[in-house]
Parts: sequence; structure tokens; C-alpha cells
Amino acid sequence: MKLVHYQLKHPYTHGRIGVVEKDTVIDLHATQQELLKQQKLPSDSVIIPADPRLFFQRAKVHIKEAEALMVQMKNHTTSHVFKRDEVILETPSANPSKIICVGTNYADHVKEMGSELPEHPVLFAKFHNALIGPEDAIYKASATEKLDYEVELAVVIGETATKVSEEAALDYVAGYAIGNDISARDLQKRTSQWLQGKSLDHTTPVGPWLVTTSELPDPSNLSIKSYVNGELRQSSNTEHLIFDIPHLISFISNLMTLEPGDIILTGTPDGVGFALNPSQFLNDGDSVTLEIEQIGTLTNRVVSS
Repeated sequence: MKLVHYQLKHPYTHGRIGVVEKDTVIDLHATQQELLKQQKLPSDSVIIPADPRLFFQRAKVHIKEAEALMVQMKNHTTSHVFKRDEVILETPSANPSKIICVGTNYADHVKEMGSELPEHPVLFAKFHNALIGPEDAIYKASATEKLDYEVELAVVIGETATKVSEEAALDYVAGYAIGNDISARDLQKRTSQWLQGKSLDHTTPVGPWLVTTSELPDPSNLSIKSYVNGELRQSSNTEHLIFDIPHLISFISNLMTLEPGDIILTGTPDGVGFALNPSQFLNDGDSVTLEIEQIGTLTNRVVSS
């Protein structure tokens, strides 16, 4: 199942939770209300929230409810279906408490950046100000001349995880999306701490939807690519992660509690603009397309801000 956080264009609506099927978006809350009415059951028994923030507070529970609803709808019809061009897609996890990023997690990327293979996952943070949706523009701030792209598999946590084992780690995942860990290399590298180059306003698209674990149970062998203006820049596979997804979830949850809706950006492969000869950074008007097998594509345009 592909979950989306969407808004209607006309009339405008606040963000709601839906499911993508082919070229349509189905509203979960309204569809459940409609089904209950068809079955002559009280509508106040609706249990799937309309608000994405409430949905992700109990993501694993509500995903199961949504999957059951979609099975029921095979024998029913709903009027709460919208064409893709009638909606705007937002970041699937509407208000994550944490955006945790993993650096130097593909060996070839470690080599091209002149770094050493890490003994432990290299963690840093982004903040909510950086997060944007799949249809938003990436801002190129005047503070940087070296804005770079990084395709990454994004993991969204589905229930509270504290000190979980690697064996149990994937049980805590709501699903997977595509993330672009946009980096201002000049700001990132002027100090030993990366934060200032990693959390500029309006720079980190995540989307276009969340593919739930029932549809994507194993993230360990997925093709991962990036393109700038149609030119292939990065091409690898998640099988080449130095620290795989179960290890990352276990490692992080033994340091801090992961909460539903939290996002983990798991690292980028080689081929970033900084490491090309000569380096090639993003400029106003550039189009960046990211592609991960079994998830889809994410395309954002760069604009000067």
C-alpha cells in the first residue's frame, strides 16, 4: 500500500491521509465513513484519522486498519477518489519528532569523499524546517555556492522503539520512501560538525509516498539512482549499505527512543556532485530526480531563495 499525505487543490483542504492506486488518491477517513454508512453502522466508529499527524502517532495500528479497509472496498465503491492532478502531495510523515541522517554508509561514497570506513554509524540531524514534499522546490540559499544532491532510502518508524534488537528491528517500521539529503558542501565542511550544511530551510524532499512494509517487506536489495537534468549521477543498490536497516534501527534505538513518524535517512552512494571532476553543484532551474526500486521516483526543481 502506498500512503500519501495530500491536499486537494480545489477546494483547498488541510492535509489528509490517502492511498495511491494507479493514478488516483483515495481518502481513507472519508471512505471508511462512507462504508460504515453503506453498512448502516454508526459513523462515530470511524477509527482511521483524517489528520496525518494523528495517523502517524499510531502508524502501525492505523496502517493495518487502512489495509483492511482497502480489502473491504474491493466489493464497494467510494466517491472519495481524486485524480492525481487534483491533489498536492506532501511529505508522508507530516510532523516527525526526529529526522536522523546517516553519513558515509556506502563504501564507494566513503572513498570518493576521502573519508575512512566508519566503525559505527555516523549520525547527524536535520530539522523540520528543512523538510519539504515531493512537489515542492528545493531552495538554493544565497549562503551557499555548493549545493549538492544525495539520493537516500528513507525509513519511517511505525511504533515506539527503545533498545530493539536487529532481529526485531523491521517490526518497528511503518514503511519506506525516497529522500534527498541536500547538502551545502561549503557550509558543511567549514567546521568539523556537519549540521550547518545539512539543515537549510526547504531543502530536504521526502516522498512521493510511503510504501508500507506489507508491500515492501525487505529493503536490503533495492536499486537506487539519482539524475540531474536527466543525466544519471548515482547508481547503486541498498545491498551495499555498510550498516543495513536493521542495524541502524537497533543502533539508534539503543541511543534514543524512536517514535512513530520519525524519519531515518540511511546514507547515499557514490556519484555526488562534490566528488565529480570537476565538481558539479546544483543551480537555479536544475531538476533532480531520484529513483528507488519498488518505491518510485521523486523529482524536485531547484530555485534560488
